[in-house]
Amino acid sequence: MKSVGNTLYLECYSGISGDMVVAALLDLGADENLLKRTLEKLPVDGFEIQISRVKKSGLDACDFHVVLDGARDNHDHDMNYLYGHATHVDYDSCDTSGAQTLRREHDGHHEPHEHHEHRGLPEILEIIRGAGLSERAEQYATDIFEVLAEAESDVHGVSKEQVHFHEVGAVDSIVDIVAAAVCLDMLDVSEVIVPYLCEGRGTVRCQHGIIPVPVPAVTRIVQKYHIPLRLTQVEGEMVTPTGAAFVAAVRTSDQLPEQINIVRIGVGAGKRVYPESTGLLRAMLLG
Repeated sequence: MKSVGNTLYLECYSGISGDMVVAALLDLGADENLLKRTLEKLPVDGFEIQISRVKKSGLDACDFHVVLDGARDNHDHDMNYLYGHATHVDYDSCDTSGAQTLRREHDGHHEPHEHHEHRGLPEILEIIRGAGLSERAEQYATDIFEVLAEAESDVHGVSKEQVHFHEVGAVDSIVDIVAAAVCLDMLDVSEVIVPYLCEGRGTVRCQHGIIPVPVPAVTRIVQKYHIPLRLTQVEGEMVTPTGAAFVAAVRTSDQLPEQINIVRIGVGAGKRVYPESTGLLRAMLLG
């Protein structure tokens, strides 16, 4: 007989992203030290993991941060940059999660380009296979990247094999997705309930200029996997493609039972700041 694991309920009232998922699962009880040891085995380098407690909207939450070496900074959390207030900016690349590489001009001089690695899906899957994950964690991570590749394939009109990820294929997002898969496995989750995703509106900066929110990859994912999307009055991107892909890959139900028994609660913090949103992902293990 198949063993029955825990039921996970994700309350995405202020969106969802890869780092929010990992933080919430750690707060639920996934082993921080075991996660760090597992991530050290990833066949990629140039990153450090920081796990801390933060306050958002007066609430205590876990924060999961992938710190990249050198100049490979992640502008995904730079609100001025993403929403049009930065000046003298040259946009070199944009990934499916909204983070970009940029060149700024100061006094007529150009700073060096901050190049992120571009990887295809086969390369990313090889990295996952080389990480020594459990069979279930490896399958979770593979499924999430497959969902992302399908969405990018549809958006750009190319085959999955031709899709080259920018940030999503770079170190920070590989770590986010593998970490989420490992934490889900550690918590022995067999059922995942996500009734809907809450998303903002407006626009966000990307490679080709300004694109609408929800971003194209998110709209493809929620359409294909029949994930209800509630648009809010928040001006900004609350659901990243990585967050949407996580839900698409692991969700088993969109319906909560009439009564629930909450065993544990975890709260994961997002990095972006919106006046109308807490930027928190609440996760519950149900008995």
